Amino acid sequence: MWCVAELNDAYIAKMEDVLETYEKPYDPQEPVVCLDEKPVTLHADVRPASRAQPGREARRDSEYERCGTANVFCAVEPKAGRHFTFPTPNRSAFEFARVACTWRCSTRRQTPSISSWITSTSTAASR
Repeated sequence: MWCVAELNDAYIAKMEDVLETYEKPYDPQEPVVCLDEKPVTLHADVRPASRAQPGREARRDSEYERCGTANVFCAVEPKAGRHFTFPTPNRSAFEFARVACTWRCSTRRQTPSISSWITSTSTAASR
């Protein structure tokens, strides 16, 4: 969980800028997209689960084998009512740029502001 250190004038001004962005009317040429990430741990069962039987529910052992980590990016376009999830092996700048590029290609849009941002980010991440 995160916390805000101090609610000073600069922080409040930046927060108001973000809220103004969310209040804008929907424009397919300039969509508002929220992108977040979550690291996840990958688990494998050590013992097979037992099936449900009459009078007894299915059982699954709580012991697991750790199989590494991964990352999940989630892009939400709230005014269009759409969301996308992108599993990636890690949360590097390259993966972030790839997710942004994949989102843009999957929506088949040519948004000028994100196009120029993706180009500069992808170039910097590949160095």
